[in-house]
Amino acid sequence: MSVRGRDSLGGRAAVVGIGATEFSKDSGRSELRLAAEAVRAALDDAGLTPADVDGMVTFTMDTSPEITVAQACGIGELSFFSRVHYGGGAACATVQQAALAVAAGVAEVVVCYRAFNERSGRRFGSGVQHREPSAEGVALGWALPFGLLTPASWVAMAAQRYLHTYGLTPEAFGHVAVVDRKYAATNPAAYFHGRPITLADHAASRWIVEPLRLLDCCQETDGGQALVVTSVERARTLPHPPAVIAAAAQGAGRAQEQMTSFYRDDLTGLPEMGVVARQLWRTSGLAPADIDVGILYDHFTPFVLMQLEEFGFCGRGEAADFVAEERLPLNTHGGQLGEAYLHGMNGVAEGVRQLRGTAVNPIPGADRVLVTAGTGVPTSALVLTSDD
Repeated sequence: MSVRGRDSLGGRAAVVGIGATEFSKDSGRSELRLAAEAVRAALDDAGLTPADVDGMVTFTMDTSPEITVAQACGIGELSFFSRVHYGGGAACATVQQAALAVAAGVAEVVVCYRAFNERSGRRFGSGVQHREPSAEGVALGWALPFGLLTPASWVAMAAQRYLHTYGLTPEAFGHVAVVDRKYAATNPAAYFHGRPITLADHAASRWIVEPLRLLDCCQETDGGQALVVTSVERARTLPHPPAVIAAAAQGAGRAQEQMTSFYRDDLTGLPEMGVVARQLWRTSGLAPADIDVGILYDHFTPFVLMQLEEFGFCGRGEAADFVAEERLPLNTHGGQLGEAYLHGMNGVAEGVRQLRGTAVNPIPGADRVLVTAGTGVPTSALVLTSDD
């Protein structure tokens, strides 16, 4: 892929299976078992068997290696295996890696997975407690001594600047929190099932790091999610309508760091997502007005607003009104704020369900879905479409 030209990946692979465990605060089982359960469920959904799989993709922050998951699931020989770095920024890139392998003929059926006990085990929200020496650690080292120890504190820096620049109040973020929980309230798999919130609820929730309140923050979740990718031709022989990967992209911006890119000229945007957006629009031939559903990575509400602006759905500083007016259906599963925090993999699954028409909150006529991955880090995104 070039950041200057259209690539040739679009339309050559599709997501044909999705599977997940329950989402909880205490799974009571190992991350390996969660991964195996999700993978087997995704294969069953695809109408495939472990013997069909010859490729696997996961994240670098993972305790369940590809070969171990393969063994636990009864998968045999692998001709392709890959991992993507940068936490939640890897979510859509796992699907991109799978699609690249299928398009190149390196593998025929690739499983992407993510499974962790992020609530009962290692909690990212507990902050940086120990890191091995690394170049990435040096970048963090400029912020840690001043108390910026958690993801919320890193995002709060950019969020405060965003509010100041555009003359907004924290209520701007509340619109995202309310919309996500509205959809979560009708989703039996969601943590906020049966519990919609109001702007008043958002404003009454306790401060975490100003200007972020508790309801601006995603869940801490135990669970697993898996996806199955194969060629569009093979997908047409399987039980469910294919979710065609019309475009897939990764992006890192200038002066990029992991969550602490505070030395850029402007903190009110997400340049890495801008790189991704330009490539998705070039490759898919689509524009913001063509998108029917947006599944935007929502570990924290401010970065949902910035993503909408980077993709061109609205002007700079205008995203809060865009969300409040519900001009685009957003995070129809409840997102990571309302359903579960699975590093964005559950968002890809929701995109597939919208195209199949099986989502709990289906959007009539949804044929084109934008799915994004983690923000504040090198990231990725997908445009998924129906098979026309």
